Amino acid sequence: MNYKFSERLSTFSSSAVREILKLTQKKSIISFAGGLPAEEHFPVAAIGEAFERVVKEGNKAFQYGLTEGFLPLRESICRWMVHKGVTVTPDDMLITTGSQQAIDLLTRIYIDKGDVILVERPTYLSALQVFRSYGATLVSVETDRDGMVLEDLEAKLKQYRPKLAYVIPTFSNPTGNAWSLERRLGTIKLCREHDTLILEDDPYGELKFGDATVKYPSLFSLDQHPNGSCVVYTSTFSKTVAPGLRTGWVMGDPEIIRNMARAKQAADLQSSTLDQQTLYQLMTHFDLDGHIEFVRKEYEKRMRQMAQLLKGQNWPGVNWAEPKGGMFFWVELPEGVNTSDLLKTAVDLGVAFVPGVSFYAEESKFNTMRLNFTHNDAEATITGMERLSKAMDTVLVK
Repeated sequence: MNYKFSERLSTFSSSAVREILKLTQKKSIISFAGGLPAEEHFPVAAIGEAFERVVKEGNKAFQYGLTEGFLPLRESICRWMVHKGVTVTPDDMLITTGSQQAIDLLTRIYIDKGDVILVERPTYLSALQVFRSYGATLVSVETDRDGMVLEDLEAKLKQYRPKLAYVIPTFSNPTGNAWSLERRLGTIKLCREHDTLILEDDPYGELKFGDATVKYPSLFSLDQHPNGSCVVYTSTFSKTVAPGLRTGWVMGDPEIIRNMARAKQAADLQSSTLDQQTLYQLMTHFDLDGHIEFVRKEYEKRMRQMAQLLKGQNWPGVNWAEPKGGMFFWVELPEGVNTSDLLKTAVDLGVAFVPGVSFYAEESKFNTMRLNFTHNDAEATITGMERLSKAMDTVLVK
């Protein structure tokens, strides 16, 4: 048989993280690669009890459901989002199979081949995969610790007239950046003036460290919403409950949500009814806010441990900043160091990370890497950093 694959297949490159995770399946390898939460902090008992309640309610939990999602769960999420300054109804949202599907669905209904999408430099690599698969033209906006540089954003809005801007303003993947209020408001203002829709990806917003009085309001909450909003907001339970439940949500103008639901019907009809009803029971009978607070504190401990280990290395020419939340350290090595080559040495020594090259839409920097600090316990983190230090000794001149 001569298989005749579509041209689109050529746009699907393997995820660097997924390929690295294959390398790290051996128990001897300590991985700082994937954006993995800590399994030991999953609320397994509470999830089990929630699932039992769903099953006891009868066979309907195993039936097809609404494409838009289980209504009681949507109502619960709407109530929960009030603490983020968001006021919406279930008609303004869609349950998705992880927030990754929300990125895909919005791109599917909004982007034609050749349309320009603005992204941070660097940004989430799997979003870049989605955008490329639909033939989008990707343009990077210069980004610092406070967010997109507004002067560069304005210049590129004028030059490229983009349809969409994709951003992770709160504890970005991969950098851990948290945008300032000035940059958040400035981005909304500029994108609205240039009729550019913003896709705000917020998987890490609950994982804030440090001063509890510091607030990071979502762009969606800062804009008029939901009707006429220039922001579409997506988040997920993957980082706060468990990624295996594969449940996220997206909120926005009802017209956008309706069209995303049409696209979802063609993609998978609906997300898992069992998972949605289990999450509803969890939100109803479990202290989710208390659990998130516990996880946040545990991850902050792990972040500070890795920060101390990084400080103790004294690697010449290596720069990094302590993240204000999220799951990652972003590390920049001296010019001339290729972290893809460094990874090969690191894996041989029993440790893995993600080379930074995959996080750039254009003009990639080869001397960067992302380190996850949430997955490993204290002992494994110490051992992993010792192994990484040995790998770094092969490329750094001390």
